[in-house]
This record gives sequence, C-alpha cells and structure tokens, in this order.
Amino acid sequence: MKDKIAGRVWKYGDDVNTDVIFPGKYTYSISDRKEMAQYALEDLDPTFVANVQPGDIIVAGKNWGCGSSREQAVVCLKEIGVGAIVARSFARIYFRNCINEALPIAACDAVDGVEAGDEVTIDFAAGTVTTPKGVYTFPALAPEVMAILEDGGLIPHVRKQLGIG
Repeated sequence: MKDKIAGRVWKYGDDVNTDVIFPGKYTYSISDRKEMAQYALEDLDPTFVANVQPGDIIVAGKNWGCGSSREQAVVCLKEIGVGAIVARSFARIYFRNCINEALPIAACDAVDGVEAGDEVTIDFAAGTVTTPKGVYTFPALAPEVMAILEDGGLIPHVRKQLGIG
C-alpha cells in the first residue's frame, strides 16, 4: 500500500449500509469477486459503476458500512478499483473487513471539505486528508494494521508470517 493516495471524490452521506453498498439480493447468488464489482452501490448511486475510475476515493458521513457483516460490501468496492474510503466513522465490522481485504480507510471529517468530483490526497503516514477546503487529520492506523494493508489483506499477511504461499 502506498503512504499517499490521490483520487477523485465520490461523496455520500450518513448511515450508508451494506445493503446499498452491495445489494442484499445478490449476496447468495454471486460469488465471483469481479462480478460483485458490477453491482457496487447499485441502489444508492446507479451511475457509480459506469463512471468510477481506478483510484477514486469514497468520502462519506458517519457510520459507513452499518448493517450486516457481509464481506461483499468491501470486496465489490475494492474490485471496482476504489482506492480508499474516508468517512466520519465506520461500522466496526465494516472497518475490520476493509483491513482484511486491504482497502485503505481513514476516519475523519473530510466529508465537510469536499464535493463530488473534487480531488483529494490521503497521506496515511502523516494522518491527513487534503481537500480543496483544507486539511483534515485522522488517527494513524496501528503498525500491525498497516502491515496487513501492505501485504494485501489478512490472508496474504498470515501466509507471509507463516512463510507459506
């Protein structure tokens, strides 16, 4: 994982739940990760899949990822190329699923300083999100969490630690 990520903003509000990130109707019928990407945010933003570019950044309000614990709600965003998610706060299981899948995240109030389409830069080493309206800070992720992100997720990290695969 890079220490700095820059990308175009997709802005959303509070309490975006896993059912609209990855629609529940596909939970048991789609298992292919690439296919999951085709349905990312389908019920919240029908334009997302057709217009998102690799490295784009989701910036949202509080409680992003509330609802069920389904991993598909992280996988679909990672597979479509989302570079990171910045939210005022995250549902705890969603936060952990992001770490497990190596989708970088930052918890801060940057949603107040962006509009959809703005360019932002996240500096994970410095703990900053730079927006057109200012710089917002967030607590640094623990070194152990950064190692999981750098290794490509929890499973590759464990394999590396065990010297397998």
